[in-house]
Amino acid sequence: MTSKILLVGCGNMGYAMLEGWLSVKEELEIWVVERAETLRERASGAEAIAYTNVSDLPESFSPDLIFLAVKPQVMSKVLLDYKRWSGGRTTFISVAAGLTVDFFENALPGATPVIRCMPNTPASIGAGAIVCYANSHVSQSTKVLTERLLSCSGSVSYVEDENLMDAVTAISGSGPAYVFYFIEALKQAGEATGLPPQLALKLATQTVYGAASLAKQSEEAPDKLRERVTSPAGTTAAALDIFMTENRLMNLVSEAVKAAAKRSVELSNI
Repeated sequence: MTSKILLVGCGNMGYAMLEGWLSVKEELEIWVVERAETLRERASGAEAIAYTNVSDLPESFSPDLIFLAVKPQVMSKVLLDYKRWSGGRTTFISVAAGLTVDFFENALPGATPVIRCMPNTPASIGAGAIVCYANSHVSQSTKVLTERLLSCSGSVSYVEDENLMDAVTAISGSGPAYVFYFIEALKQAGEATGLPPQLALKLATQTVYGAASLAKQSEEAPDKLRERVTSPAGTTAAALDIFMTENRLMNLVSEAVKAAAKRSVELSNI
């Protein structure tokens, strides 16, 4: 059975999802609403049915899922144009940071199924970490379909407590920036010890990529993998002494994540 998917907004995140869906497009009918001409043409070039405005959609059009990939600050205005599909059959799925399920339930009349998702930027290359929370109106079959569609962009998990989404935002949503900053720091440290800039960047990037890949594939916990690399009184031990004395790095990361989670709560209350 073909599922009708309506994607509202086809910027970086929207287009990343669209590209993934094309791998199973024989089971999907994908429609896009995007005001920006260049983005709309890109969606059309990817074989989606693209329109400028929701009013351009056929009168009889009835989507199974509506993916909302617009900025949080314009979401209230955007939802006004999609109320006609609220109330039951169509599930609304948001990838807008900070907007709670209550926000959508208040904006959309009736018992509307809503799924809140927190993706991260590696989703643009199919390596994202995506976490979802669904309200009580979402059917199990819709959860499965949504998970299948989002898994085209990375790993997908569901949480039962929406309050956990603030912690999710602080870890995986903001987390890529932490890793990019560590790569920056490792590159600069390499240059400071005499490496050419390009080689320092190559080594820093590949080392983070390789270590993360090993941690993901290994059955051993990260602390065990760390211990395997660390010879007593060796070079790694000398560096880890700097990171681990008085839990220096652990405390710094914990402080940073708490700050991000606190800001996520604040943004959801704006």
